[in-house]
Amino acid sequence: MLASAANSIVRVLLAPGCVACASVLDRPLDGPVCAACWRSLPRIAPPWCVRCGDALPSRLAGPCCARCEGRSSPIALARSAGRYDGPLRDIIHVFKYEGRRVLAPRLAAAMREAGADLLAGADAVVPVPLHPWRGMRRGFNQADDLARHLGLPVWRVLRRCRHGPPQAGLPAHERLANVHAAYAPAWRARRVRNRVVVLVDDVMTTGATLEACATVLIAAGARSVSALTAARAVAARPGPPPPRPRLSTAQRR
Repeated sequence: MLASAANSIVRVLLAPGCVACASVLDRPLDGPVCAACWRSLPRIAPPWCVRCGDALPSRLAGPCCARCEGRSSPIALARSAGRYDGPLRDIIHVFKYEGRRVLAPRLAAAMREAGADLLAGADAVVPVPLHPWRGMRRGFNQADDLARHLGLPVWRVLRRCRHGPPQAGLPAHERLANVHAAYAPAWRARRVRNRVVVLVDDVMTTGATLEACATVLIAAGARSVSALTAARAVAARPGPPPPRPRLSTAQRR
């Protein structure tokens, strides 16, 4: 009763808007995202690649996407709560860049649902680290916030040892070079020996960051490394070919 009255007062006096759709929040004290936007997170619908979790064009495409087919990876499996699009993109943006850390528990709940099979057999989750300078500027590590709400021990066994531009600002062909030799084991990395761990980050795009971190964990003795993110930038699907131009009578002669 008191909570309902408090929400009504805040709604009338401040009219706070949802960070995803801008509609006035019915229950502003519950957080900056409305219930409708939480319900409409853009999930990745099947069929999807059994390895990386990316959407497949059809059920006839086979179990793996073209990128994973015939390619080895230090990441055994990868899953994401949804597509990096629509309300999920907006939610992650304000969480990461505006410091709305109250969003971490709800995002992590969606991640637990999407990655239940990964988490069930894991010993711990490992957040992707930020470089110390970037961590100081942002004030928190979004991957660490998400990891703490996944229900498993959090092992901070990686460190970012080389500073570089954010991956989000780079084209796909530069991301791999940007994270080359950027991560190293932290002093507690020996605890991953013969363990199954799940890497945690906010967004998976090309997978370069997660693979760089997984390589370090495998070298430290981890038995298996999977990856779980709040969102995934789904690979673009080739559209239908453009229609052939119609030739005039003179051109056909």
